[in-house]
Parts: sequence; structure tokens; C-alpha cells
Amino acid sequence: MKNIFNGFCTAFSMYSILPVPQMKWNDSTMKYAMCFFPLVGAVIGAFLFCLHALMKYFAVNVLLYSGVLTAIPVLISGGIHLDGFIDTCDAKFSRQSLERKLEILKDPHIGAFGAISCCCYFLLYFSVCGQLYNNNEYILILCLGFLLSRTWSGLSVVTFPLAKNTGLVYLFAERADKKTVRIVFVFILAAVIIAMLLVHVLIGAAAVLITAVWFLIYKRMCKKEFGGITGDLAGFFLVIAEFLILLVAVIGGCLC
Repeated sequence: MKNIFNGFCTAFSMYSILPVPQMKWNDSTMKYAMCFFPLVGAVIGAFLFCLHALMKYFAVNVLLYSGVLTAIPVLISGGIHLDGFIDTCDAKFSRQSLERKLEILKDPHIGAFGAISCCCYFLLYFSVCGQLYNNNEYILILCLGFLLSRTWSGLSVVTFPLAKNTGLVYLFAERADKKTVRIVFVFILAAVIIAMLLVHVLIGAAAVLITAVWFLIYKRMCKKEFGGITGDLAGFFLVIAEFLILLVAVIGGCLC
């Protein structure tokens, strides 16, 4: 039980800004930490749903609504996944060798490709959220998406080959009880899929399908371009997955 609590605190202290007791990183605290990674997404989704309800009740304008929906996931996560997205864009679009791409991922400075990609991402995410304002029947799909994206991302950490034997992903992957973590992720994935289907069969199925396809593309990209997975690549996957789910919710709301 102590290891489970330690794992919960480790996951939330690493992947969110939520106040939890700080734990020393060792085998006992990190053994089950990855199991709780998707729960950070559940907290973000729940918080966002409550804010959505408040903003609709007080009839805030579409710009404020879009801004809140865009900012909250980044703020609660501490921007850790967005940082991985930016670093990966710098490396991927550099079109350098595998070794050079891994070096770029380690560079703490932001490059032109990362800055441009980040600006484009926020513009698109903000704009699509604006479309959700007047057709928000499927806001639950978006909220559940934060749980789904982290489940896929965490699953990649404990199943994909690692690009290097250093870094945060290496620590979390190597010290995790991988068998237990995989079983937990499978159950969480099944629960999220059922929940999305209950919200709307077609839109829920589309959200699951598009993230599953993106998961396979991401796996191929990691192996071909980087030799395996890194923390930055996991963040890159998660950020894109969240946008795809938002897009499905908006398009589905318009068509259904």
C-alpha cells in the first residue's frame, strides 16, 4: 500500500503542478508511478468540465472560453508535455541524422522549428475550441480525451524500445513494474473506450480510432527517426493526440 501511495505522489508531482507530498525517486516510489499517470488527465478533464459548465452558465464570450480551454491543460500539467512537443519539432524538422536529432532533443534551448510549431499549435487549438463554444454537446469526449491520451502515451513508455539509457523516461520505464503497469493501462484504456462510446457511439469510436492510428504512426516514427522513445517524444505524441480528440469532438458535434 505504501508503494502505491508513493507511486501516486511521484506521478502527480512529476506530471502536474498539483500539491502532493514530495517523494525521493527510488525503486519503491517509482515501481507503480506510471500507473497513475493517466489519472492526471482525469483531473484535468474533470476540472475543465467544471469550468466549461461555469463559463456557459455565466455566458462568457467565445474568446475567453477558447482561452481557458486552451490554457488549462498546459497550466495543470506544468507544460511538461508541451516542452516535449517543442523539442521534438526542433529535432524532427531539422532533418538531421538520428544521432543529431537526439542531441537536439537534449538541448534546453528552443529553436525556430519548435517556436513556429508551438505558435501554430496554440492558434489551431484556440480556434477549434472556439468552434466548440456553440456546439459543445460532446465536451465530455474532450474531457475524457485527456485520460485517453495519457493512457496511450504511458503505454508507449512501458512497451516501446528506449532511444537511450538516460533521461526521465528511462528512469520511469526501467524502475517500473512493467507487467503490472501494462495490465493497469489495459484496464484504464478499456474503461475510457466504454465511457466514450456511452457519450456517443460514433464520435467516441472515432476518437479512439484516430488516437490508435496516431499511436501506430508515432511508434514507427520513434523507431525510424530516433531509434526508440524518449520523454520528449512521449510528450509530442500526447499533445498531438489531445488536439486530434478535440478536432473529433468538434467535427462530430457539427455532423451528428
